[in-house]
Amino acid sequence: MLGGIVVAGAFLALGVTGRRTTQTIVVQSPVYSQPASSSASGLTPHDIYQRDAPGVVFVKAQIVQQIEDPFDLFPQQERSVSTGSGFLIDQRGDILTNYHVIEGASRTTGVSAQFEDNVTRQARVIGADPSNDLAVLRVDMSGVPSVRPLELGDSTTVEVGDPTLAIGNPFGLDRTLTSGIVSALQRQIQAPDGFSIDNVIQTDAPINPGNSGGPLLDAAGRVIGINSQIETGGGNGQGSVGIAFAVPVDTAKEFLPLLEHGRDAAKH
Repeated sequence: MLGGIVVAGAFLALGVTGRRTTQTIVVQSPVYSQPASSSASGLTPHDIYQRDAPGVVFVKAQIVQQIEDPFDLFPQQERSVSTGSGFLIDQRGDILTNYHVIEGASRTTGVSAQFEDNVTRQARVIGADPSNDLAVLRVDMSGVPSVRPLELGDSTTVEVGDPTLAIGNPFGLDRTLTSGIVSALQRQIQAPDGFSIDNVIQTDAPINPGNSGGPLLDAAGRVIGINSQIETGGGNGQGSVGIAFAVPVDTAKEFLPLLEHGRDAAKH
C-alpha cells in the first residue's frame, strides 16, 4: 500500500530531550436502536449535530514511557499527552473511545474527558480491548450538564454509499462535524497489539489526528463505527486524504458488557 495508515490521534511529546510535536504511525448499559432508513429520520446534519455533539468528549491521556539507555544506570521517563475523542454511551458516565488514545496512561489518574463549556472530569479506564482498539472510560457525571448518550446503531445494515457524519476533535478543534459516505465495507486494519480488526468501515468523511475514538454516524445520527485510522497518502502529510477507517459498532457491542463491568477483553 502506498503511504501509510495513521492512528487518528494527536500526540504532544514532552520528552527528555525537550518539547516536540510528533505523530505516531501504526497500522490503527448503552442505548441500542432499531434500524431505520435515512429518509425516515428526517434529520439534517445540523439536527444531528445539535443532538449528538454534546455527548462527544475531548479525551486527554498523560502517557509515561521508560527510555532505556545502555549507558545510563537510571532509565529516564518520556512524558507525552495523547489526545483524541470519545462519546457517552449511557447515563452513568461510560465513554467509548479507542484503546490507542489511552494506551500507556495510568488507568486511574492519567485520563480526562472534557465536555462542552470546558467541563472536565477525571476518567477511569474500566475496560480495554486492544485487539479491537477499544476502551471504556467512566466519569462522575455529577455537575455535568444534562448530556444525551449517543445511540448505538447496527453496522451490519450499513451499505456502500450510505451517508456518514463524524464528530470529533481533529487537531484539538473540539466537536468538529464532517460528512461523507460509506466508501467500502469489510476492510481490515491492524490493532495496537498487532491483531487484525475485521469488517472495518471505510469512509471519505474527513478524519484527522484527534478524531480517534469519536463516532461515525449514519443519517439518523446513530453510531455505526468508532473512528480509528486514516490513510495518509505518503509524504510528510498526516491529514485526511479521503480514506478513513472506523471499527464497526457491532464489534464494540459484542465486548461492551465485559468492558463495562471492569474487565479487559482477552486477545483474540
